[in-house]
Amino acid sequence: MEFPKDLKYTKEHEWVKVEGNIATVGITDYAQDSLGDVVYVELPQEGASVTKHEPFGVVESVKAVSDLYSPLSGSVTEVNDAIVDSPEAINEDPYGDAWMIKVEISSDSDLGDLLTADEYQKFIEEEK
Repeated sequence: MEFPKDLKYTKEHEWVKVEGNIATVGITDYAQDSLGDVVYVELPQEGASVTKHEPFGVVESVKAVSDLYSPLSGSVTEVNDAIVDSPEAINEDPYGDAWMIKVEISSDSDLGDLLTADEYQKFIEEEK
């Protein structure tokens, strides 16, 4: 299981890569592994507002339907339409081509609640 050190994580199993005031968001390797084969994903429209800790979309697998929770508040600047058409990419490359949305961050204070890779890995071990 991968936990790239350059990313931040949430307890809802999303990852965040911050570049300037833009955050790229996806689900973690742990999340996709727990879900099993992903068959459907629903994402917001470009320009939509997302709110920290609130659902921004849905991912459906052969095992379950799960909400996707925004790790921060802001405005969606880009949506990865490729994974809407090919949701299986989430299982193949959760930290790369299968990112979900890019968000213009409305408050840097939202970043303070995110976990480091080591903290996230410890959280998962405790959750099991």
